[in-house]
Amino acid sequence: MVARVIPVSPFDLVIFGATGDLARRKILPGLFLRFKSGQMPEKARIIGSARSDFDSAEFRKVIGAAIEEFLDEEHRPAEAVTAFLDRLEYVHIDAMGDTGWSDLKAILRDDVIRTFYLSVSPSLFGAIAERLSKHRVATPEARIVVEKPFGHDLASAKALNADLLRYFMEEQIYRIDHYLGKETVQNLMALRFANSLFEPLWNATHIDHVQITVAESLGVGGRGGYYDQSGAMRDMVQNHLMQLLCLTAMEPPSKFAPNSVRDEKVKVIEALDPVAPEDIVRGQYRAGRDEPSYFEDAENPDSRTESFVAMKLKIANWRWAGTPFYLRTGKRLRDRVSEITVVFRDPPHMIFPNPMEGRKGNALIIRLQPDEGITLRTTIKEPGPGGMRLTEVDMDMTFADALGSDLHAQDAYERLIMDVIRGDQTLFMRGDEVEAAWGWADPLIAGWQESGKRPVPYDVGSSGPEEALMLLHRDGRRWRPIGD
Repeated sequence: MVARVIPVSPFDLVIFGATGDLARRKILPGLFLRFKSGQMPEKARIIGSARSDFDSAEFRKVIGAAIEEFLDEEHRPAEAVTAFLDRLEYVHIDAMGDTGWSDLKAILRDDVIRTFYLSVSPSLFGAIAERLSKHRVATPEARIVVEKPFGHDLASAKALNADLLRYFMEEQIYRIDHYLGKETVQNLMALRFANSLFEPLWNATHIDHVQITVAESLGVGGRGGYYDQSGAMRDMVQNHLMQLLCLTAMEPPSKFAPNSVRDEKVKVIEALDPVAPEDIVRGQYRAGRDEPSYFEDAENPDSRTESFVAMKLKIANWRWAGTPFYLRTGKRLRDRVSEITVVFRDPPHMIFPNPMEGRKGNALIIRLQPDEGITLRTTIKEPGPGGMRLTEVDMDMTFADALGSDLHAQDAYERLIMDVIRGDQTLFMRGDEVEAAWGWADPLIAGWQESGKRPVPYDVGSSGPEEALMLLHRDGRRWRPIGD
């Protein structure tokens, strides 16, 4: 299958922090791939800005090197790279002062979409927004994109929202979470709301429980200092896993429109019951063979910051009453895996005299990474003579196989940036949604800090602490193996 490429309108995209790691590793290579695919119109232009006192030629060299470093050779033909680099310009701007803003205003065009991507520290969001307004660089139709982390707690998230809303309308603000740009995350909505097969079963009557796992095989590495001030709860659960939970559990929106979808996501967060202390497990990876411990990576031998979290959540509404949601995420685990597993209830009466031992039951496994796709586990008769013997098989749709490798290669940033240019906020978080998520997370974090308890240790290359396994075992359930 060949992906349809729908060109966007002409635009000027200004990237603040254009020589930083995220811009070099994800944003600009992603824009190049959209350019190569034909989605970027002739009048589209990308303007980099950073503290470096470059000119446009030097900036093009930096981005050319980044494309060579982060994209495979087959995806970066030389002529396409040269043509893309010709679209780039650079303006040196002092984000905290007034230098360079008049130069930026002078090169922006009035007849195209203006978009400002803030690939910078959140501490600069307010200062840049203020100067975009003060120097009349931003028009009433302009769009502004801000990266996570969006706040450290509810108070700081409210302050960031207030800073942005002084100068931009909510309809102009795009709070990006790259998990929402993954093909499979969007397919979750299509699977539920574009088919009549699953949605009638998508409730507590038919679903036993749901597991959401985001496991990473690497440790915190060079991010140790930052991560030790954050932890798995702030870094992953409050945003990425919460978004996956909302899309899995939300009610059908009245239409596929930004505010309709986001209204339903907010309702899920507001319906979450308080989490009991016994329903949460926090862990830290210990040193392994030739592998440093979390203490060593964080350079803090007394750290009480978690590198692993598992928890049991309950949603207090009619659809999900009695169906638990189990979330887990962690560093230095067995494999790099992100998936949502929806486990259906067993038939109310088993008519077969010899049901298979160790039967896992029907499940829908939605894989976000590394191999995006969907698997449906069903029970069938084992082939061959000798009576009715049951077995389980997986009906698998790996997107790279079913839809073609070109679709599989698309990165979340490619899709989300093009959505910004189109003015589609569906896959971006709204201000009240961010605040609702922090409002849920803050009491849990405060409770941990007040208790002073250390996270429990777990082995590198494991599935996490034994206590996390017991979280499901005591309910008569088991986690889906990581890397299965």
